[in-house]
This record gives sequence, C-alpha cells and structure tokens, in this order.
Amino acid sequence: MDRSFLAWPFFDDRHRAFAAEFDAWCARALPVDHDDVDAACRDLVARLGGDGWLKPTGGDLDVRTLCLARETLARHDPLADFAFAMQGLGTGAISLFGSDAQKAWLAKTRAGEAIAAFALTEPRSGSDVAELASTASADADGYLLNGEKTWISNGGIADVYTVFARTGGAPGGKGLSAFIVTGDAPGLSVVERLEAVAPHPLARLKFDNVRVPESDRIGAAGDGFKIAMATLDVFRSTVGAAALGMARRALDESVARASNRELFGAPMADLQLVQGHLADMALDVDASALLVYRAAWTKDMGAPRVTREAAMAKLHATEAAQRVIDAAVQIHGGDGVRKGSVVEALYREIRALRIYEGASDVQRVVIARQALAQAGG
Repeated sequence: MDRSFLAWPFFDDRHRAFAAEFDAWCARALPVDHDDVDAACRDLVARLGGDGWLKPTGGDLDVRTLCLARETLARHDPLADFAFAMQGLGTGAISLFGSDAQKAWLAKTRAGEAIAAFALTEPRSGSDVAELASTASADADGYLLNGEKTWISNGGIADVYTVFARTGGAPGGKGLSAFIVTGDAPGLSVVERLEAVAPHPLARLKFDNVRVPESDRIGAAGDGFKIAMATLDVFRSTVGAAALGMARRALDESVARASNRELFGAPMADLQLVQGHLADMALDVDASALLVYRAAWTKDMGAPRVTREAAMAKLHATEAAQRVIDAAVQIHGGDGVRKGSVVEALYREIRALRIYEGASDVQRVVIARQALAQAGG
C-alpha cells in the first residue's frame, strides 16, 4: 500500500507510529470468519480491546487517529472496521458530553468488555433527525422511554445504547434529549434482525416503558439534537476514512491484477484503457485522503464544528470509493463478481457507506447551505 500520505503535515509522529503498529496487528489478526457476524463482532471487540486498540474510541477523541484506524481496518477487513467504529460512535455522546459517572462506561467499551450502539434512526425519520417520534416522558423517578428505532448497528448484541428521544413539546430538534440505556433494560426488545447486502449486526428495536433514571440522561434536557450533531461531526469524517481504506484495497488489488495477468500476449497493465482506470482510481484515492485528513486535522486543532469539512470528506470519499471499487470489479472481469473474492466483498460493503451517518444527497444539502451561509445567502 502507498503510505506516502503519512508524511503529510496533517500527522504527528505518534500518528505515524500508530499507523505502522496497527497495520502490522491487522495483517496478523485479520480477516476473520464472517459466517456468524454476531460472534465475529463480539470476538473482534474483545480482541481489539484486549490488545489496546480501542483506546482511541473513548475519552479525548483524536479524529486523525480514529480515521487512521478505520482506514487501516477497512482495508484489511470491513467487518473489523464496523466493530471498531461502533465502539466510538456508540459512546461518542458520552465522550463529548457525559458526566464523570457516565464515563465509567468508556473503560468497559475501550477494553472490549462492553459493546456499544448508537440508536438514532427511526422507521419514519432517518436523515431528518429533528422528526424523531420516540418519547421519554419525565416523572418523579426519571423517564419512561417509548418508541422504535431501526437500522441500529449492533442492535441485539449491544451492552449499552445511546438513545435519542423527545422529552419536550418544543418542535423539531429543540425537544430532543440523549440517554444511556443498557442492553438488558426491561421493556427493550429486538423486534427484527435486519439483513443487508453486507452482513452486519443490525436490528429494529422497541422501547416499551423503559425506565431510565435521570442520572442516565446525557447533558441537559433538550440538548439531544446538539449532542447528536456534535457526535456525527466527529465520526462522519471517519466514515470517509473507512471508504478510503476500501478504495485503497481495491486499487491495490487492481494494480496487482493488471500487473500479473496477460491479455493479447502482453501484460494487462500495458493496455491504455486499463491505465486510464488505474489513473482515475489513484486520483480518487488521493483526493479522498486529502479531504478526510483535512477534516480530521481541523477538528483536532480545536475547531468547534467541522460540519462543512466533514460533509465534504464523507461525500467525496464514499462516492469515490464506489467508483474505484466498481472499476476494480471491471478490471477483474468474471473474478470480480465471484462470491468470496476481495473486490466482490468490497462492492457489497461500500454501498451502505453512502447512506448511513447522512446519505450523500443530505451531505450535498449540508455543503450547499454552508456555501450559501458564507456568501450571505
């Protein structure tokens, strides 16, 4: 893999050391068997945590380290990237806004002793977070949580969920709050396990009078929308990093294929059309890397929000990775659609990244609004 990007000024020596050490670990430990994704994710979390690689997912979040980790994992095994990412996203609100008592969860998730989940999406509100319908009604003992969540990653296997629900009468996002809910809470049930083109632990959840003490509300009542957006502000760039890792793997596989296969009595790499594909792929990879690590560096340098930068990073990296992986399938010909091949698996894995944590069209709206605001429009 091309590692020249690590010399860019976005990184410190500690990032370069982390990238080298983690890549060596991944080369030894990955990929894992995907036949039972629940068991695989439990094992991945336990091993990543036991060997200390989940430490960046909680506490003081260094976005460049998170991005390097996700890029590396996605290049080796996208399911391992999923397991790592959810430990961070699932507890991101606690890292950013949690009380000292609530942050006790981070010791467990960072050690791989507890699996985390982020419960935001609902059947009638995906990208439109402000329209959440789940409610958390206050009473003398805290809150009673009712409603449904869907497409919840780690749904059904998580030990701790960050759940967003409506606590007040204020319209839109102003009435939302965030809560910690344990996986064994009475009234919490898995209604349905969801199958996707790339198997991951996904579920639709129901909350039926789930009791949540006030001490498990994250931040102030009514701050849920702000908490959700701030969490996504951090982790949206890392989705771009995961896409970048998949794109790098597809490019590497394609260069190897073109170099080692002969067509018409010469190496496939001598064909100008193949060279054109490889050039476009390499360009997309480097452009994605620049946008991803610009966003991560900007956040790490203390910017309170990186809405524009993170949206650009996620949009470009995920869309570019789809193009790169599609080209890799084409270069591999029949082998590219053979079940179990590397590029076939990447083709299934990349599609969801253009949807979750803000679909590509939503990112375009975000970027346009930022551009209009800067111009006074």
